Amino acid sequence: MTDDLDTARATRIARLTAPDGWLTLVGFEWLSEGASRVGAAADNDIVLNAGPAHLGTISLGADGTTTIDFAPGVDARVDGAPAVSAALHDDAGGRSPTEVAVGSVRLIVIVRDGRKALRVRDEAAPTRTGFKGLAYFPVDASWRVVADWVPFDPPYELELGTVIGTIEKESVPGKAVFTREGKTHELYPYHETPDALFFVFGDLTSGKETYGAGRFLDTGLPENGKLVLDFNEARNPPCVFTPYATCQLAPPENRLDVRVEAGEVKYAAASHG
Repeated sequence: MTDDLDTARATRIARLTAPDGWLTLVGFEWLSEGASRVGAAADNDIVLNAGPAHLGTISLGADGTTTIDFAPGVDARVDGAPAVSAALHDDAGGRSPTEVAVGSVRLIVIVRDGRKALRVRDEAAPTRTGFKGLAYFPVDASWRVVADWVPFDPPYELELGTVIGTIEKESVPGKAVFTREGKTHELYPYHETPDALFFVFGDLTSGKETYGAGRFLDTGLPENGKLVLDFNEARNPPCVFTPYATCQLAPPENRLDVRVEAGEVKYAAASHG
């Protein structure tokens, strides 16, 4: 168990600190229909926290088409190729969005709650260069729980709020049921990928030792009516590390009436949660 957990935690840190990891996120700006000047200077319509003073102009059409025209002299690349203008495809439907790169800065267009927004990353962000590392509760084998799996037919529709005030609806294939401290607890997951389940949960440590809005946990698929939940692998959501993430919040269905003293605790450098 310990070796697997060490590997999982090392992989987690590698992903966080990667050039495209959550620690590089430095901007989230809604796009309005029409043309918006973009750059680090204060006279832009969208002011970035990094990059050239005047990057260019992003235009959002009434039909949702998004384009960018770079300002003269800006050395920009679009999906790795030099460009002076380009169409920007968003991440709707899980597709790979068009990436704009200028120096250490990366920009993509994302869709959230039916609206388009600009997501900005910077490889040189202080959140990345000043990363403080992660802290955990002591490993506790008793928090590797074998839960009963109760399938839903039809699936349950779970509503999850987000830190940006939107509501996301997810299809839940079943629930994990387990007993702890004489009480029965239930958790509702959904599929982020077909071969795994994803939980957003809170517990009685939330807002104290752990992040107030909850933590994330990934598991495999149920086998023979059982599902393994290793809460030692519970992790903080991205919004712990940056105010520009669009994290889901633990729904009422997934608020556990027990202290889950396993997994990640609050991030030392966080100013909230």
